[in-house]
Amino acid sequence: MDTTTLSALAEPNRLQIVELLRDGPLTVGEIADRLQIRQPQASKHLRVLSEAGIVTAKADANRRIYQLRSEPFIQLNTWLASYRRIWEERFDNLDDYLKVMQKKMENKNSE
Repeated sequence: MDTTTLSALAEPNRLQIVELLRDGPLTVGEIADRLQIRQPQASKHLRVLSEAGIVTAKADANRRIYQLRSEPFIQLNTWLASYRRIWEERFDNLDDYLKVMQKKMENKNSE
């Protein structure tokens, strides 16, 4: 797992930008307006997201339109899947244990 993605997403404004871009491409101005931050701040956050490979930008006349790249999120999902498997296994074991304990309690109460 590339920690660059996690580091970029750890900052609240950058995470909000990703959330905004999930619905589709936006310009720097649109992002700044929606987050109620100044355009230079939005540009700075977008530069970090771009360097981390999370967003791409297309030039359209004098505007830059940003959109999400799928690759970092696919990698993040793959990384998280290994943890999901571990937790699912642990929950299955806990469920089995609780069923055994419940049977013991039922047997004890029926005596």
